[in-house]
Amino acid sequence: MAAASPSRSAVEAGRSRPAAAGAPPSARVTPEQKLVEAVIELMEAGTTPWRRPWEGLAGGHHVNLLSGRRYRGANPVLLTFGMHRRGSALPYWCGFAEAKARGLVPRKGSKAVAIVRPQVQGRSRPTESSPTAHGQPSPGSAESASAPEAGEQGAGAQERTWIRYKPLPLFNAADLVGPGLEELIERRRFSEGLERRSEPERLAAAEAVLGAWPVPVSQGGDRACYWPEADRIQLPDRCAFHSAAAFYATWAHEGIHSTGHPQRLSRDLGGGFGSEAYAREELVAELGAVLLGDRLEIGSDSANHAAYLAHWVQLLRQSPRLLFQVLSEARRAADLICPEAVETDAVGA
Repeated sequence: MAAASPSRSAVEAGRSRPAAAGAPPSARVTPEQKLVEAVIELMEAGTTPWRRPWEGLAGGHHVNLLSGRRYRGANPVLLTFGMHRRGSALPYWCGFAEAKARGLVPRKGSKAVAIVRPQVQGRSRPTESSPTAHGQPSPGSAESASAPEAGEQGAGAQERTWIRYKPLPLFNAADLVGPGLEELIERRRFSEGLERRSEPERLAAAEAVLGAWPVPVSQGGDRACYWPEADRIQLPDRCAFHSAAAFYATWAHEGIHSTGHPQRLSRDLGGGFGSEAYAREELVAELGAVLLGDRLEIGSDSANHAAYLAHWVQLLRQSPRLLFQVLSEARRAADLICPEAVETDAVGA
């Protein structure tokens, strides 16, 4: 919980709302809106659907069932949503085509979880001094074939690049049926076990990462918070927590708040308790702590935040796209404290 660490208002321009039956295709409910509605249902039932204690026996990280590749970026949060929706304890996932190639199919009525995969897009734009800007030659002509490649600084052309996120539907291992499924699950569990670190190792690593974050930490009292004016984190004594992992999860939560300092990511940390801005910043910290919990292998079984559920439901109903905006901010915050190792075969967003 932060003493004063909110962010921008949750009321965004261009709100997306579920469409009524019979509405034109462009106004129909999107997969993102369906996901948000499912998250709202879980929160209204009293569940915080992004929290997951670290479970070594079932497997910790979200990975591909067949290849063992880890899902990265903000995707672990989306996949944890998916686990809560179907009541699964297996963090193993598979796309429809790759499952079908192994003789596996989704159970009747099961639904995929959409994660996102970044794709770099780009094109060269002609400047006023370039030949195409004056109408000659045309883009398909022989002369235009010698135009600079993307990324080159060619005369008369400017490159414009951007990242587009492509939805990637996945099914949980609990959704699949077919020959050899149990063997695949056991093989994945065995593989995960070979790479598993002991709890003391994981906690020591979490201490090292969080301790290296350059925001001072004071311990004592009965509250956890981040003070933006002093740029300091306050935590209760370690003995006040029911487990060491809960202590580090709370530290991670307040650490995410501290990334919003004006000299870092400069989020709005000035809203008062109970405001929309305050609740929005708490959601950034919650989801950022989930991502840190996955990277540090301590889980996200923190406490003291359930009171925000009703307010978060209200914010998400006002603007369903808020969830994805907050996820983006949470990822940037987590990357400051604990950057992900680069893996060419990892799927992330």
